[in-house]
Amino acid sequence: MSCGEPHETDCSEILDHLYEFLDREMPDADCRKFEHHFEECSPCLEKYGLEQAVKKLVKRCCGQDDVPGDLRSKVMGRIDLIRSGQSVPEQDVTAAPQES
Repeated sequence: MSCGEPHETDCSEILDHLYEFLDREMPDADCRKFEHHFEECSPCLEKYGLEQAVKKLVKRCCGQDDVPGDLRSKVMGRIDLIRSGQSVPEQDVTAAPQES
């Protein structure tokens, strides 16, 4: 997605790191860079608004559910693997068959 206009920060960089911005997991200087981009780029601003609305909806609908500790650990471990550029083994991604 791009508006076709040149920006100081490319649209692809903004969209690749949109969730980090939404979750405030980036330095303030980077946040300001994103905010400046949104002022100039309506397609990215629209995508930001959509993702922000989805995040709020999920929090409202699912925010009270308790997550089992082992599930949280598995998910966080997979996120760490992906962020480090490692591949996630297929057997770790699929659900284990349920016993009858």
